[in-house]
Amino acid sequence: MIRPPRFWSDPQARVFPWLLSPLSALVAACAVKRQKKAGWKAPVPVLCCGNLTTGGTGKTTVVLDLVARLKKRKIAVHALTRGYGGRINTATQVDLARHSARDVGDEALLLAQQCPTWVGGDRAASAQAAVEAGATCLIMDDGFQNPGLHKDVSLLVVDGVVGLGNGHVLPAGPLREPPANALARASAVLLIGPDNTGFLERYAGALPDVMRADLQTASEAQALKGARCIAFAGLGRPSKFFDGLRQAGVNPVQCLAFPDHYFYKDRDMTHLATLARQADAQLVTTPKDTVRFPPAFRKQLKTVDVGLVWQNEAAPEALLDQLLSQRPA
Repeated sequence: MIRPPRFWSDPQARVFPWLLSPLSALVAACAVKRQKKAGWKAPVPVLCCGNLTTGGTGKTTVVLDLVARLKKRKIAVHALTRGYGGRINTATQVDLARHSARDVGDEALLLAQQCPTWVGGDRAASAQAAVEAGATCLIMDDGFQNPGLHKDVSLLVVDGVVGLGNGHVLPAGPLREPPANALARASAVLLIGPDNTGFLERYAGALPDVMRADLQTASEAQALKGARCIAFAGLGRPSKFFDGLRQAGVNPVQCLAFPDHYFYKDRDMTHLATLARQADAQLVTTPKDTVRFPPAFRKQLKTVDVGLVWQNEAAPEALLDQLLSQRPA
């Protein structure tokens, strides 16, 4: 498993960030220059859920929550995503009957279960195709640093447990661009989980509106209480899933972490099945992992979802009110 260097998460680290600072300055300058490009302005409102760091912060979970809220409002929302890990690069609507995670990536399959979803590296092309297909609102899963499509509202998602790491830009740290630049472009920040790194205090003077939410393991976990389980996940931070199971009263006999977006191989499936048989345990994983397995192996898995619980239920609705106010009269 490829892990980020430890100094990325250590605000007290000095040597490696200093040595890599010339490269970080170059990356930061390129990011600033890139944002000066004007993106295509869609004729419908565009909401971007992005982040500042490499790795997962829970963006797709946020997008799925906001999609559900838009659907309740009878809005024809379409989702746009790059399709990370998939082999399709041009603007394509995800077809659940035809596409696999190898084609469009795992996140796109999850989004497509809830609303029409488009993959492709050119966000403007995907947006144009979605509008032509009837979208009256677009929501981007990632793409905060991509200037190709104008965003009417941008929500910056931060994992409260890890915050912004050591605060340095790649490769000296995990950031895709300088925090001040990103926070200045964001309409709001969503901090998920406890603020373990003091993010709110550290960036207090630069923050836009701040919303708070927590992750909650779905009800499927209740059936696993007292059962022998082996939990595994290939996420940006797999411990989020394992901790969520424990908080729900499920205590796995073993937890296995895989890289984010990892495509499980035959030997992995054999290994997992062997572990489960030897421990007389149920294999438990996330929806994002489940879609990366062939249908036959999915029958051996118990999938447990994770959702958002907003600390202020009015906050996401206010964000959507702001977004939909951008609609043409």
